[in-house]
Amino acid sequence: MDTYVIATNNAHKLQEIRDILETDRRRFISMKEAGIATDPEETGTTFEENALIKARAACAASGLPALADDSGLEVDALNGEPGIRSARYCQGSDQDRVDFLLSKLENVPAEQRGAQFVSAIACVWPDGTEFAIRGICRGEILTENHGTGGFGYDPVFWVPEEKESFSSMPQERKNQISHRANALARTKEELEKRGL
Repeated sequence: MDTYVIATNNAHKLQEIRDILETDRRRFISMKEAGIATDPEETGTTFEENALIKARAACAASGLPALADDSGLEVDALNGEPGIRSARYCQGSDQDRVDFLLSKLENVPAEQRGAQFVSAIACVWPDGTEFAIRGICRGEILTENHGTGGFGYDPVFWVPEEKESFSSMPQERKNQISHRANALARTKEELEKRGL
């Protein structure tokens, strides 16, 4: 069985990755379980570049194949902001970042509030083999929070087809349609195509 280290200490992300990618041929462990701690500077200009930076660092530190995710929110009316700076959009809590985003969209009408969540999954092996895959989920930005689940920008990200925000939909459903679920499903296909 191949063991991969996931370049995250986020328990939710770890579980989501395990749920979608683990098989009897491959298992996924956290950096803590691998006995490593890396926090490389994310100097990339795309989600893919930042995911590769994190995966390469975890691979180098552990000597194991590594997987990393970099994700964020792109708002059409803000020319793709906050993008790769989603977690650093402003100082403070998740709610502070949501409030800051909503203040920037204050005068933007409902029909112009399109947005997408983006996730890039990178896999890196000790022999230098690597790939990165992108997944997206389209939606709209609400004018106020809707729902109490999720994290980050989930309370204001509305998925019209589901008639739910990421915060109000059941986690099980979010894990089927989210940007990360989309990217992980494509990563699974790529691993299987490579016989891994």
